[in-house]
Amino acid sequence: MLKLCKNWYNILSGEFSKPYFLNLQQKLTDEYNRYTIYPPMEKVFSALNYVKFDDVKVVIVGQDPYHEEGQAMGMSFSVPESCVIPPSLVNIFKEIKSDLGIDCIQNGDLSRWAKQGVLLLNAVLTVRKGSANSHKGIGWETFTSEIIKKLNEREDPVVFVLWGNNAKAVMPLITNKQHYILTASHPSPLSAYNGFFGCKHFSKINNILQSLGKTPIDWH
Repeated sequence: MLKLCKNWYNILSGEFSKPYFLNLQQKLTDEYNRYTIYPPMEKVFSALNYVKFDDVKVVIVGQDPYHEEGQAMGMSFSVPESCVIPPSLVNIFKEIKSDLGIDCIQNGDLSRWAKQGVLLLNAVLTVRKGSANSHKGIGWETFTSEIIKKLNEREDPVVFVLWGNNAKAVMPLITNKQHYILTASHPSPLSAYNGFFGCKHFSKINNILQSLGKTPIDWH
């Protein structure tokens, strides 16, 4: 059973009766019945359930969930505390250290960021075990694009953080000038040296938030 808090349900309620979402639901029911799918169904909407719509300060867009056992928890780049920290997140922590001079708590559960208003949103919210991008194109991108559009409509500014080409694909949806967009290469070991390291996004985010009179994020 997909679990979505009332706050976001009300904002996105128009989506749930649309043909694409009904098809997505049917596809997911079949996938969960036939295969091992991550994250568990009750955690698919974790990113939304941690941060109310009006409380979103920052959106970090990811691709799709981790596809190995026990990793995916419904938030981009985040893994449960008991998991080994994945390479991309190791590099994110390295950039935070370089940028802000702080040592991150050495576990990969980023709910500590989500509770401060960081929406850790993957473009695709589920994945088949051992098969990255296996749920690409089944309808999630339409749904998560609608989330970006709703945030774009907000008068209160949002900082959108887009790392890598997949994340940058949502840029055309962010049209209102009050919002901020930060882009860099993806933090994976394959691309981090092409512009992620040295991007200083974490200090930039906090400088923006402070300029707006908002509490900066504690990136520990």
